[in-house]
Amino acid sequence: MFHYSKLSSIFAFGIFIVLYGCKLESEEIKTFEINFVNPISVSTPVFIDIEPSLGGDLVLIKKTDGLITEITAQRFKDRLWFIVEPNDGPLTRPIYTIKNRPGTEIEYKNLSATKKNGNLQLSLDNNPVLQYKYEINYPPDGIDSIYKKSGYIHPILTPNGDTLSRVNPPDHYHHYGLWGPWTHTRIDTMRVDFWNLGEGQGTVLFKKFETTTSGPNFSSFNAVQEHLDFKTKDEPQIALNENLNVTLWNLYRTDRFMFDYTTTFNSPLENGILFEAYRYGGGIGMRFNERWQKDNCTVLTSEGKNRLEADGSNARWAIISGESNDGKGTNGILFMSHPENRMHPEPMRVWPMDANGGRGDMFFEFCPIRHEEWKIEPKKDYKLKYRMVVFDGILTSDDAEAYWQVFANPPQIRIVSK
Repeated sequence: MFHYSKLSSIFAFGIFIVLYGCKLESEEIKTFEINFVNPISVSTPVFIDIEPSLGGDLVLIKKTDGLITEITAQRFKDRLWFIVEPNDGPLTRPIYTIKNRPGTEIEYKNLSATKKNGNLQLSLDNNPVLQYKYEINYPPDGIDSIYKKSGYIHPILTPNGDTLSRVNPPDHYHHYGLWGPWTHTRIDTMRVDFWNLGEGQGTVLFKKFETTTSGPNFSSFNAVQEHLDFKTKDEPQIALNENLNVTLWNLYRTDRFMFDYTTTFNSPLENGILFEAYRYGGGIGMRFNERWQKDNCTVLTSEGKNRLEADGSNARWAIISGESNDGKGTNGILFMSHPENRMHPEPMRVWPMDANGGRGDMFFEFCPIRHEEWKIEPKKDYKLKYRMVVFDGILTSDDAEAYWQVFANPPQIRIVSK
């Protein structure tokens, strides 16, 4: 039998646990606000640095004009990510507070990254929207296997399910959805082409995944790719090591989603490698679906140029759009180049209206070596950053400029208290 004093002690200890638990549930870790370079009219991802040692489920609270709401946040490593909406701009100036809620982290189903049949498939609300091919894809039967490849993105689908990308078209079997091999390169005295696979000089292949993560706000992967030189040595050698990061963002819209494509690369070669100036190669290129031809596909750049004028010009962004599958609407992709990229505003390759026997098929590329060569020094990192918005319906030039502005000048965090 317990004595009354022991029972009192246990009861008091229980109260202490409850009170301490309540204290933890309301414990404020950090309070901050967001400084905007310009008012925003589109949603954009923002992060705040957090201490890696923090445990439990972190909660983000927003206070605006006396209204308190919990907003969706996603933790990855030492950052907490959330989506800022247009009404969260400088006119309302909400205050954000991070709190620690002990317990198991909540599992969200908004986005996912799933390996299936040699592809890493990124899905939004259970709908596949893009996938990365990590196993070798072979060309159609009867076509030389020299065109086999891994390490590219296909398909890219709109929110309504229209496929926008294309691989192994009969006119260019080396075209692989969304990808970016370098074309005219020089290794010592040898020219090596990693783009035109039929030449047998080089290729770019998947090596391994370093990270994959998914949550309510984004799904992301880091893939190591090797640029293999078949020409200059008796055995293939690695000319470039590349880390490709692709991040799919949830804009919480039914007609749009966004993804980032960031490539970081270096050369292990003693003398590095030279990217010669050429009209296509490197950067980020995309072969569009066979439906889009000269009569149902348009181009609009940040400088106001259309498809007839865009090729060889420079731009901060470009909207490529065309007729939807059902013929009743339009869809497309907004491509954005980051101001830190080499040759920004960035040169473009846009196929002419009479491409491929007069059909006017669509190919688009941001091409940083279009007008000037680029010497890649040995063992030095280089980076190119791009962002795309995939949409159904219409995306206006004002929308495009707004998305580019928050990509180029993201909102900044200002700590109010710790």
